[in-house]
Amino acid sequence: MGVVATAPSASAWWRTLGDPQLDALVEAALTHNPDVHAAQARLREARAQLLGQRAKELPKASADAAAVRMRSPDLSKLSSGGNGNSGGGRGPLQLYTAGLDASWEIDLFGGTRRSIEAASAQADALDADLADTQVSLAAEVAQAYVDLRDEQQRFILAQQSADLQQRMLVLTQARRAHGTAAEVDVERLSGQVQTTRAALVPLDEQIAESLDRLAVLTGRAPGALDADLSAAQPLPVLPATVDVGDPGALLRQRPDIRAAERRLASSNAQIGEHVADYFPKVSLFGDLGFTAADPGHLFRKTNFSWLGVPYLQWNVLDFGRTAADVRSAKASRDEASARYEHAVLAALQDANSALSSYGHQREHVVRLEQVDASAQRALTLMRQRYAAGVATAIDLLDTERTQFSAQQDVIAGRAQLLKDFVLLQKSLGLGWQAPVQGQPQAS
Repeated sequence: MGVVATAPSASAWWRTLGDPQLDALVEAALTHNPDVHAAQARLREARAQLLGQRAKELPKASADAAAVRMRSPDLSKLSSGGNGNSGGGRGPLQLYTAGLDASWEIDLFGGTRRSIEAASAQADALDADLADTQVSLAAEVAQAYVDLRDEQQRFILAQQSADLQQRMLVLTQARRAHGTAAEVDVERLSGQVQTTRAALVPLDEQIAESLDRLAVLTGRAPGALDADLSAAQPLPVLPATVDVGDPGALLRQRPDIRAAERRLASSNAQIGEHVADYFPKVSLFGDLGFTAADPGHLFRKTNFSWLGVPYLQWNVLDFGRTAADVRSAKASRDEASARYEHAVLAALQDANSALSSYGHQREHVVRLEQVDASAQRALTLMRQRYAAGVATAIDLLDTERTQFSAQQDVIAGRAQLLKDFVLLQKSLGLGWQAPVQGQPQAS
């Protein structure tokens, strides 16, 4: 369980614990958890918006066609007061047209390019957000799984202790009947049995809560995992070494830092997008079409027309609107810069604290195991003394209580060490799944 400076892998750290059920739970959560689905949807939305921004660099074109039939009134009869034959108007007018219109705004001052850059950075930020969701989810599933196995192990230990105490109570009651044990010994052993059995109730409740929590994390209804995980299993085994890398690797791996950096880049690009509004916009308009009174003659050469228009638009007097937009964008950039700095500092602190906690907890577990071994030896000796009649039931009860407490502490200490290991992986930004090259994005 040593710590080395080798750069860790970005994904699937849970496989180093050698627990197939944990592997299956984490993979199921990364596939079916609603938070992951929501993050994937936000990423798809951002990528669609990026495609829309890129399309603004290209010309717009539209085709149209129309058939017009119109009858106009006889203006000479209208001027004479409307007397005479009302059916003497002009014959119907027919007109047929077909054409193609196109327009293109030339990005002379980079406004469109900067908007594309901002949208691209925002999509990258949401991609990092998805990775951060995966990191947090993998850690949460692993911690819930460790809690479940810890509670199951302590439940079994409490049951075993209660059964042993019950046997001791029966033996002491028999000795009391023969006058070789005191009534107080019987009462104390009876109280200890009840206390130990009472501890089983909250442990059973915690096991049920952990099972439901794991089911929800994996995108299933509470109770869906009871059949698969109700059987008690030992705690996962920590790897012999833990790779942590260096601070530079940490800054490259943590998705929250990458997300903050990409949002800073997006904010900076938005400044350039607004600065471009100070300058003129140049557009090209064109129209190709055919017009005729007879549809059979529509596409004759003599009926062809075209139009080309360069168009300059410059908002010379906007009363400070553009300047206000630029100042607002710069303020947003400054906020994004501060958030990026905070993300870096928080990541370094998080990793340092997690590494320290893991190291200290590892030493603590070693001490707890030594205490448990000593308590086990003391209980063996006390049982021998009690069987020989040179120790009282109270002495044996106190020794057993000490050994039971030492076993509970070892189980809890190992579970906490595992959770500290999980937190260390999370603080290093590990657990996100890079998409396979050539694999389509989740829809």
